[in-house]
Amino acid sequence: MISKTVIKLSFIVAFACVFQTYGQGKTYNGNPDTSFETARQLAFNDHRKQAQDTLLSILTKYPDYHDIRSFLASTYSWDSEYKNARKEFAYVLEKDPQNKTTWIAAIKNEIWGEKPYTALEMTTEALKQFPDDAEILYLKATAQENTKNPLEAFSTVEYILDKNPEDQKAKDYKANLSTTLRNNTIGIITAVDLYSEVFDPMQYYTLAYGRQTKYGSVIAKFNFNRRFNENGTQFELDMYPKIAKGVYAYLNVGVANTFLFPDLRYGAELYKSLPKSFEVSLGFRSLKYDTTTNIYTGSIGWYTGNSYLSIRPYFTPGDNGTSSSGTFTYRKYRSDADNYLGFTFGMGFSPEINQFNFSANQSAIVNLKSQKLNMGYYFTTANKKNAWGAQFGVTHQEITFDQGNYFWIYNITLSWDLRFK
Repeated sequence: MISKTVIKLSFIVAFACVFQTYGQGKTYNGNPDTSFETARQLAFNDHRKQAQDTLLSILTKYPDYHDIRSFLASTYSWDSEYKNARKEFAYVLEKDPQNKTTWIAAIKNEIWGEKPYTALEMTTEALKQFPDDAEILYLKATAQENTKNPLEAFSTVEYILDKNPEDQKAKDYKANLSTTLRNNTIGIITAVDLYSEVFDPMQYYTLAYGRQTKYGSVIAKFNFNRRFNENGTQFELDMYPKIAKGVYAYLNVGVANTFLFPDLRYGAELYKSLPKSFEVSLGFRSLKYDTTTNIYTGSIGWYTGNSYLSIRPYFTPGDNGTSSSGTFTYRKYRSDADNYLGFTFGMGFSPEINQFNFSANQSAIVNLKSQKLNMGYYFTTANKKNAWGAQFGVTHQEITFDQGNYFWIYNITLSWDLRFK
């Protein structure tokens, strides 16, 4: 049985189509309020084009029916037609600068259209009409954050809370901004590999300091490794410079003076955002032991809803041909990028991801067979100041000095980050 809602909506669409056809050759001659309500129902039920045609027809006779023009502008904004929306909002605000609803919608249009500086200018004008208005101040803070001025945004939100300490929306925004303003991070990672045979447990520790800058993030790391009853250290630097909108890079360099790490490692990778929430990258890594091994890699990532999927291959040229390996990663995010459950499945041996098992005899072992599965859970405290992580992994790997035979590696990793201003 067809529901009354479906019947009603079908009637509205049919009426709008007839009205549109009729109106193409004749000036609008109906009840504007009734037609406006019809257009609203069409717009809210995913028939935006018919709604816009109806609204435009009404405006041919009632050009200063500001609610209709403002709603038309909003429908343009919903459809990412920000230029058309801007034109209609400007018409209304020029004739009716006291229209608060239109000010708010017009400012949001600029924010959604990635014009935060324009939005910020508009909030200044709007606040002249509506001093200390919380909604407009909130949009001002959003625009300030989008112009890379989170400290100014923080001050604006504090001003809102001074006027109304119980404003929950401002409280939540202040908490998020506090996280953004914590540009410094100290982190500790501890891990252990347990082997089914051959080796004693191996221990890995990392002490890291990271800082967010306007040019990108920089992370300095001190790595300590205990294997084969030997201790070794490595100094490493990771950088993620911003190059342009949607483009950033990964740069890495590390030095050591122990066989437990490469004497020198360095690498670079370029990342590019694509439409439909895709991201691609291409780069290389180099590890120098007695000789230098080059590894070429890249990735394809996709963000869909609260999920992230990524495929990353590795290609390692050598005397015996080119070795290939790869990993597949899946993450399910919760509240933000620091809270997620992740899985990684990998096949093949790569000196990049197996460097702690690597030796000077790289040409003989890059073709080792290996399969691994890791599962990790990462979360933060309520104030986002502390971030924790736990990971468990299992690897089934061919023995380097007894190829054809395998052993199991069980990995446990714990991490903790402290964020501060």
